Amino acid sequence: MIQIICKSESYTYNAYHILKAFYPSQEVSCKTDEEASNYVTVQLPDGQEIFAETENLQTEKKRQTDLNLYDQLEKITGEPLAWGVLTGVRPTKLAMQKLEAGWKKEDYIRWAWESARVRKEKAVLAWEIAERERKILEELDYEEGYSLYVGIPFCPSVCSYCSFSSGPLDRWKEKVDVYVDTLCKELEFIAERSKNKKLNTIYIGGGTPTTLTAEQLERLMGWIDEKFSREHLLEYTVEAGRPDSITEEKLKVIKSHGITRISINPQSMQQKTLDAIGRKHTVEEIKEAYALARETGFDNINMDIIAGLPGEDISDMEDTLAQIAQMKPDSLTVHSLAIKRAARMEMRDLHRDVKETHDILSGMIEKAAKTAEEMELFPYYLYRQKNIAGNFENVGYAKVDKAGIYNILIMEEKQSIIAAGAGASTKIVLKNPIPMPGSKKKKMTRLIRQENVKAVDAYIDRIDEMIERKGEWLWH
Repeated sequence: MIQIICKSESYTYNAYHILKAFYPSQEVSCKTDEEASNYVTVQLPDGQEIFAETENLQTEKKRQTDLNLYDQLEKITGEPLAWGVLTGVRPTKLAMQKLEAGWKKEDYIRWAWESARVRKEKAVLAWEIAERERKILEELDYEEGYSLYVGIPFCPSVCSYCSFSSGPLDRWKEKVDVYVDTLCKELEFIAERSKNKKLNTIYIGGGTPTTLTAEQLERLMGWIDEKFSREHLLEYTVEAGRPDSITEEKLKVIKSHGITRISINPQSMQQKTLDAIGRKHTVEEIKEAYALARETGFDNINMDIIAGLPGEDISDMEDTLAQIAQMKPDSLTVHSLAIKRAARMEMRDLHRDVKETHDILSGMIEKAAKTAEEMELFPYYLYRQKNIAGNFENVGYAKVDKAGIYNILIMEEKQSIIAAGAGASTKIVLKNPIPMPGSKKKKMTRLIRQENVKAVDAYIDRIDEMIERKGEWLWH
C-alpha cells in the first residue's frame, strides 16, 4: 500500500497517477490534510517517505511539485517514465497547439522535457504525428463539419482486458433487434438535427459491429444511407473486429454500402494468448477473415495488436508482427495494455515488476515501430490511457493515403462527434467558450460531452431521454 497525503485536493489527481505509473501493481490511497507541512507526502511500502515541495511562484506550485515528486521517484526506482508527469490521454494535442502557435520542433522538445519530463524520443514522436495530423485535417471544415459514431455494444465473448461498454452476444441475443430499432430512432433524430451540417466521417464501432446478423447490418446501414447525406463524406469505417464474427455474407453487406475502411483485430497472433484472454477464435481464423475481406474488395484494412499481454515476451511480439507483415494490412494500431477497473484482468495478473514490464514493453514497442516502418506504415495518431503498462502509448501506423481520419478527430477534439448507441459519448465542439456546466470554479470550455447510458436495456427503455439530452446541445 502506498499512502499519499496532499496539502490541497488539487494535488491529489496528478500525484496519484504519477505514483500508479511508477508502481502499477500497488494499491494507492490519497487523503487531504490542509495542516500538512508539505504539498505532497508519499509513504512507500518499504517505509520510505518522499516530500514533494517547490520554491516557485504560486502559479507554478502544482507543476513544480509534480516534477519534484517525479524526479525523486525516478531516482528511487531507476526507471524513467516515457511521458514523464503527463497524465492526459492526448499528448499530441499539446504538440498540435504548439505547432499551430508557430513553435519549432526543437523548442517543443525542450519545453516537453522542462515542463513535463517527456523523453526526447516521445516528444519527437508526438511532434511528427501532430505534423501529419495537421496535413490530413486541412480539408475539414471544423465549424460546419461533424463526424458520426454508431455504437454496437455486443461481442462474441468479452476479452479479459476489456473495459468497453460491451457484453457477450448470448446474453443480449433476444434484444439485438430492438436495440437496432432503438439505435435507428436515435440516428433519425441526429440526422434531422444535422441536416444543415457536413458529415465528414462515419465510424461504426463497439463492441463488435459484425456480431449483428447480415440482415441487421443491412437494416442499420440502409437506414444510415437513407437519413444521412454523403456529399461531404471522406471516410466510412466499420470495426469488423473479431474474426469469429466475420462471414462472407456480412462483408458483402458492408461493402455494398460503400464502407471505405474496416478493422480486423487479432490483438495477438499467438494461440496461447488468444486462449488466455478469452478470444474464442484461432490464429488461422484471423488469416482466413483477412483474406476474405481482401477477396470482397476492401482496400483499406486496419489490424490492432496489443503489446504486454500476459505471458508474452518480445519473441512473441516479433512472431506476431512477422505474421501480420505477411498479410500486409493498410494500417496497424499498436496498443500498450491498459488494465481498467471494469476489466476482469488486473494488473497483478501480469506477474511482472516495474522494471521487467518497462523493458518488455519498450522492446515490443520498438519492434512494432520498426516493423511498421518496413511495411511503409507511418505513425499518424497517438493516445494514452490510464493504468497503461509501462507508461507507454497507443500508436496508429498507416500508409500515406490510408490514415484513419476519425481516429485523429477523436484525439484532437477539433470537430464535433455525434454518437449514437448504448454507452456512446457525444463531443460537441463550440465556436466560442462557455462556462463549463456544473463547474464550481466557473471554468470555461469549448467542449460539451453528452454520455448515453451504458446498459443495453436501460438505453432501450430510456431512448427518449437520451434524445432529449442530446437535443439540448445539438444544432437547431
